[in-house]
Amino acid sequence: MTPKQILDSFSETLIQDERILSAQERQLLTNLLSHAKDAASDNLEMQEAVRRVIANAVGETVAQRAFSALGESIVERILGESEISPTDAAETLARKSPSPPGKAPTRTPGVRSNPVTPSTPGTPGTPGQPQGPQSNPLPPTRPLNTPISPATPGTPGQPQGPQASFERIAKAEAALTVQVRPPQLKARCVVLDEFLAPQEVEQLMRFAVEHETSFRSSEVISPIAEGGVVDYEHRRSRVLMEIGPYQDLVLKRIKAVLPSVLRKLGMEEFTIAEEEVQITASNDGDFFRFHSDNGSIRAASRCLTFVYFFHREPRQFEGGELRIHDARLEGEQYVSDGSYQAIPPQQNQIVFFPCELLHEITPVDCPSGQFADSRFTLNGWLRR
Repeated sequence: MTPKQILDSFSETLIQDERILSAQERQLLTNLLSHAKDAASDNLEMQEAVRRVIANAVGETVAQRAFSALGESIVERILGESEISPTDAAETLARKSPSPPGKAPTRTPGVRSNPVTPSTPGTPGTPGQPQGPQSNPLPPTRPLNTPISPATPGTPGQPQGPQASFERIAKAEAALTVQVRPPQLKARCVVLDEFLAPQEVEQLMRFAVEHETSFRSSEVISPIAEGGVVDYEHRRSRVLMEIGPYQDLVLKRIKAVLPSVLRKLGMEEFTIAEEEVQITASNDGDFFRFHSDNGSIRAASRCLTFVYFFHREPRQFEGGELRIHDARLEGEQYVSDGSYQAIPPQQNQIVFFPCELLHEITPVDCPSGQFADSRFTLNGWLRR
């Protein structure tokens, strides 16, 4: 076999092992490579640079995990042949190699029968405690018995093991997305009328009004918080996250028209990895300032946005236009060029557009202030 064939065979074995690369991480890498290809389709040099960065990051992580799995396998074979239990082996090693005063005993790699799991934060080096891959992977040529560099002082509780690697790859995705973003984004969308049957619209409207008390203040994705945060300076509306049978109903219709929609938007077809759907109610004075729908790490895999309009007849509000802007890149952010496509809310109409486009919702004017008179949308995102 040639060296390349040997490497290909070895990588094929590694990629099928969940200890080396989880299904979630493989999907993230697929998304990242796909985004890079789409964003730099006309720049082969940029594509190659992005591919090299990803390859290096993945190689370091996979090498560390492969070393750990290989060491564990070898030790288990030795223990199996000599019929020594892991506990006995650990005790023997502890007696032969006492730790210096004040220093935690060094864990012998692989002396355990349990699968690799992330370590408990704040207890590194505890004897017998399973340890995951470190956040600073060892280079492939580094000896297995070389101590791993300690964590940076002042950062206790840093994620360890697979989660740290997953977050590292996610951060790399965000950084690379910045590198390959085009200098300009032109507004574009696809609008379809009469998306649901009349009785389905009536039932959806009734469902929204009956669940008024379940609506909560809308949030925006925070760059520092785990979840979203309420920011009335940026967004004001209410959302319902559990929408019962209407989620499947709308998604079924969306998937039926998806190939045609993507073709009109000039987007490649993709495998849907996840769907997000919610109902949003916007009443008097509500709005949503300029934003994109995939501008954060947690939203990076969002690909297509959809907004379905419905409301009480006759309509009791004004405003609430969806405006999709032409944008240009300034530094690391897109800003509006001043021109946009305006889509006023129309009963039983759905709008599709790429998640990266800059858009806003203009303030709603609803004199009655009644919830049932709100501007309603069933909106969401398809992730690749």
